[in-house]
Amino acid sequence: MLNLKTKILAAGAVVLSLSMGSVSVRAAEFINVLTGGTSGVYYPLGVALSEIYGKGIEGARTQVQATKASVENLNLLQQGKGEIGFSLGDSVKLAVEGHKEAGFPGKLDKLRGIAAIYPNYIQIVASADSGIKTLADLKGKSLSVGAPASGTELNARAIFEAAGLKYEDLGKVEYLPFAESVELIKNRQLDATLQSAGLGVASIRDLATSLKINVVAVPKADVEKIGTPYLSVIIPAGTYDGQEADVETAAVGNFLITHDGVSDETAYQMTKLLFDNLDKLTAAHAAAKAIDPAKALDGMPVPLHPGAERYYKEKGLLK
Repeated sequence: MLNLKTKILAAGAVVLSLSMGSVSVRAAEFINVLTGGTSGVYYPLGVALSEIYGKGIEGARTQVQATKASVENLNLLQQGKGEIGFSLGDSVKLAVEGHKEAGFPGKLDKLRGIAAIYPNYIQIVASADSGIKTLADLKGKSLSVGAPASGTELNARAIFEAAGLKYEDLGKVEYLPFAESVELIKNRQLDATLQSAGLGVASIRDLATSLKINVVAVPKADVEKIGTPYLSVIIPAGTYDGQEADVETAAVGNFLITHDGVSDETAYQMTKLLFDNLDKLTAAHAAAKAIDPAKALDGMPVPLHPGAERYYKEKGLLK
């Protein structure tokens, strides 16, 4: 039989073991990074962020989730099914308002801001053979506008309304991800695609190397009709093979969003590591060149997470 001293030592060991086990459970942090389709810009940047967080946040286990992007990401964040996600600014605004037609079941009140990052350019690209050179030329033609109620499709609706067009004016509307849209154009089964992404998006680069394209302008006058958060910008000549001139279009800011269930410390680390590793993000995709801490609060559509707020105060970017 065990003597009293041995029993006390054994009991103490059990308590210590349980205590240590609970500490390790608390230390293990899961960070799910919500991105977009694998052929877009969100995905490679999300992969890079996941690696940065996995190495930089002690005890963190990270995962990258490919999604339908903005709208799905925001709904998942509201449900606590992700810790950080990419989204277009207009989608965030509609989420906060609970815009049901945009794909939100009600007001998403748990969303919190991490940072404004880079602008998405609305890029309308058609095969040269389609004869589409202007927005008006889209009438009677086939166009892919992104997944239904995605951030890209919300952009398409805004552009169409400003240009006095309706989906009914098209010969056919497809609701497809970037890569699938490009494959249909290559196979002469689709005339054009509207893609909302950073400049140099892989899907359009792939298309431009496969056949002659026309990059269709969104005139400044139309962009001004839409108003905030849309801006009139230029797709510089040479962005894609065969694009010989600058092209006017619209841009909408992208944001990294989290939710109020994420701890202040984790949100702080996610914000700090984002800006401490811009070189790694730029290596993942050139769109990250536009990420600037001095512009990180511009147009933020939701309240900042307290952890992110702490970072900006430390850097003197917020009083």
